[in-house]
Amino acid sequence: MIEPLDQRTPPMTPQLALRVAVIGGVALVLFALIFFRLWFLQVLSGSDYVAAAQTNITRPIAFAAERGEILSSNGTALVTSTPVPAVEIAPPDLPTPLTSENFQASISSDAGLFHRLAKVLEMSTKPQKCKYTVYGGVNGPVSYYPKLAKIPCLVTQSIANEAYANVTIKTDVSTDVQDYLAERQVDFPGVISQDTYQRTYPEGPLGAQMFGTLGPITLAEFDSEKKGGVFKGAAETDMVGQTGLEYEYDQYLLGTDGADRVKVNADNEFEGYGKTKAAVAGDNLETSIDVQLQRVGERALAKSIELNAGKGADGGAFVAIDPENGQIYAMGSNPTYEPRLLAHPITQKTYNKDFRDNKGKPLVNRAIQTPLPDGSTFKVITATAALESGVWTAMEPFYDNGQFCGPGESSTAVPDTCLHNSGDASYGEVDLQRAIQVSDDVYFYHLGYLLNADPSTHPNGGALQSWARQFGIGEPTGVDLPSESSGTLPTPKLFVALYKEERECDTASGEYSYTNGQGEVSSKDLPGYHRSPTHPVKIFEDQIISGGCGIASTPAWGYGDNVNTAVGQGDVQVTPLQLAVVYSALANSNGAVVTPHIGESIVQPSNGEVLRKIDPAPKRYLHINPNYRDSILAGLHAAAQQQGGTSDDVMGNFPLPVYGKTGTAQEGTAEQIATNTESDTAWYACFVPASATVKRPIVIVVSVEKGGFGDVAAAPVAREMLSQWFYGKPGAYKTGSSPDT
Repeated sequence: MIEPLDQRTPPMTPQLALRVAVIGGVALVLFALIFFRLWFLQVLSGSDYVAAAQTNITRPIAFAAERGEILSSNGTALVTSTPVPAVEIAPPDLPTPLTSENFQASISSDAGLFHRLAKVLEMSTKPQKCKYTVYGGVNGPVSYYPKLAKIPCLVTQSIANEAYANVTIKTDVSTDVQDYLAERQVDFPGVISQDTYQRTYPEGPLGAQMFGTLGPITLAEFDSEKKGGVFKGAAETDMVGQTGLEYEYDQYLLGTDGADRVKVNADNEFEGYGKTKAAVAGDNLETSIDVQLQRVGERALAKSIELNAGKGADGGAFVAIDPENGQIYAMGSNPTYEPRLLAHPITQKTYNKDFRDNKGKPLVNRAIQTPLPDGSTFKVITATAALESGVWTAMEPFYDNGQFCGPGESSTAVPDTCLHNSGDASYGEVDLQRAIQVSDDVYFYHLGYLLNADPSTHPNGGALQSWARQFGIGEPTGVDLPSESSGTLPTPKLFVALYKEERECDTASGEYSYTNGQGEVSSKDLPGYHRSPTHPVKIFEDQIISGGCGIASTPAWGYGDNVNTAVGQGDVQVTPLQLAVVYSALANSNGAVVTPHIGESIVQPSNGEVLRKIDPAPKRYLHINPNYRDSILAGLHAAAQQQGGTSDDVMGNFPLPVYGKTGTAQEGTAEQIATNTESDTAWYACFVPASATVKRPIVIVVSVEKGGFGDVAAAPVAREMLSQWFYGKPGAYKTGSSPDT
């Protein structure tokens, strides 16, 4: 009998069972791993891979947000944004993609595209000198000057500063041109047609330097943004403020850019649009600027410069400020410019025509960036220092015989060493009030001599310098505008430093060793730099008597330097805004050294919600004896509105009490002053303080460069502004004639 088949199968040995179990276990583990990996890819990471796949077929094209408006004190728009059609280039999308690493070597690779685009946009293809600056190297910024056509120049300049940002090639292009380029993306890869925002100026050039300009954010600026700098929140593609209020309040005005998502295929051909990210408009900046006062001030200043052009008048500035809280009502600078010209890229030819130094440096805000000797307007500081230090009293008589001769000096033996009043006037016996009223130089020369301190024990000066610093001379006012000058307060320590700089410049050593020929110097031989020229000098007993760079003539401090400082001459350098702060401290009731500001509040444009109030606290308070202050104010009032006062012929019949001081400051080298060929800057500082009838007090400071006497060129501008402020109309232009100092 045949046995069943399974009975013929030998039994599984323990060894075989173990092997089967091991193999089965391994297979199970492998299948589990494969299953888990598939689950991970499809379930856990599926959304990530979908997003990655989408980015492969979509490309974000950023578009600018509408920049916030700058508004006047009554809400009038002073600076706005208007959408305009533009043509841009995206450097990474060019046939030869350009980055900040390869653009210097590869810019010529896309020359054909640039040439075709120039023909469509009717732009020049002629190579010209193109300046661009590369930042971030071990030696700091380095400038290059290759010859490039207009479009490659714009691309080069942009990449050097902005890396991957789109480059605006031309604005205000026609829709026909936009359509032509959009339909031929294969022929114009990397060329984008879209609207962008352009700054517009409803009031034209009014307040141009104060409002400022825009420009593409640079790599250096973007790096500072990452560290919480001015451009906080800015993207690499943004246009940001470069000067003025546009710079100072950029993080509020900027807004957040939007982006169009464009779908493309593997051949970079347009396939349609994806979801658009909406832009968020910037916030508005409300200011304290009074448009009518600004307009009257600029018109009056221009008229003064025109009337005094025969003397050489070629520029000036004014500031109007609230002495109680530092609000700036108006600020102007002349020459000025049309800001719309800089709202879009301009040619070098246009820049040379309108903005070169020989055009009077119209981009400079002279109210904060051009410090000059302020002449007799400085005398209120000297008076305060003399009274508070105890070297003189307000009622103490002084006999003015028409000249000041230092110790050991005689007008008959060495006549050139004595100083005189303007016009060689002699005022006889005077006290402080009378000395301020007639602007008695000899009186204040004497105070300067008494206030001089031993330079060996007081390298920072004595009581005169101490009080000048308390008033704010020699330091920025803290105004909400960039690039403010600190001015200069002469001290023995400063003289030593300036003389060291002078000798380095004379011998082309130290920081003056190399120059790029554009006014920039360096101690290192940077690319594009060459050895600086020397400036031979003739020196006698540590005194430069001829030649040199004109920075300083001696390191030695003498009493004569303090005498000059006491009347706002010599090395004193003051801006109109600094002087406005000085007179505000006298005009307000508590001696506050105010922090001037133009911004008042940040406002949400859609609903008017105030997001931030701007009200900076005073820097400090001056503790001036009220009796001393009264004596100084009496002199200022007499100077403005009493017979014999230096500005009585301009301010005498003004219906409100005016406190004012004229100034005529010599500006030039020692040789020019000695030969009477220097230029005089006309100054006027005045205020109408708060009272029962005056609810809106005001301080006004005016300077007219090469304008001559303060009463002739500067006081009439202040008179027009006071009339506008208090009575709503400037009235007739009233010219003064007093030969003050």
